[in-house]
Amino acid sequence: MMKSSSLVFLLSQILVLQQLAVFCASQDFDFFYFVLQWPGAYCDTKQSCCYPTTGKPAADFGIHGLWPNYNDGSYPSNCDNSNSFNPSSISSIKRQLQSEWPTLACPSGDGNKFWGHEWDKHGTCSEDILDQPGYFQAGLKLKQQTDLLGALQNAGINPNGKFYSQTSITKAIRDSIGITPGLECNVDASGNSQLYQIYICVDTSATNLIECPVLPRGKCSSRIEFPIF
Repeated sequence: MMKSSSLVFLLSQILVLQQLAVFCASQDFDFFYFVLQWPGAYCDTKQSCCYPTTGKPAADFGIHGLWPNYNDGSYPSNCDNSNSFNPSSISSIKRQLQSEWPTLACPSGDGNKFWGHEWDKHGTCSEDILDQPGYFQAGLKLKQQTDLLGALQNAGINPNGKFYSQTSITKAIRDSIGITPGLECNVDASGNSQLYQIYICVDTSATNLIECPVLPRGKCSSRIEFPIF
């Protein structure tokens, strides 16, 4: 029969290993994808969308998430179930998040469910670098730093339902922010390829833009619709 002291020691070692596994999972990634989505493309599908309880978002790119990634294109997820999203942690920036990181999922919500999903799935994998408020604040700062809509409009690319070349969209963003973005398109009810999401790569401090080690496998045609919102 195992002595109580030996059992306590064994259990303590198991606990240490579990904690170490969580730490390693949250530390082990190579860069972030900062992902922004165009609400007009999110809503212009057969699935459609629901505006948040705060009303229709502005006609601007909204944050989808800040996602830790590996250089081979894979990514960690749900790294710490003991550190679930706490809405009170972002109460001081909730109004900003509702403006810049709005939910479009149905049924309509105030954003907490969306932000909770992003933190639990992605944010916990960088929690040794960014705590909960820090994670969302980093996203807000990157949104301000990049201004993708301004970059496109300065190049004559406007959300007017017209089609633009994939090359011109990529160039306009690269000329503005200094790095090459990844583009992701979806398909509207008529089968047109439309600009849906833009991926920007950021270093592990979540502050500096970098060239993407690997670009997302976005399916875009050579000519892309930029839908109205």
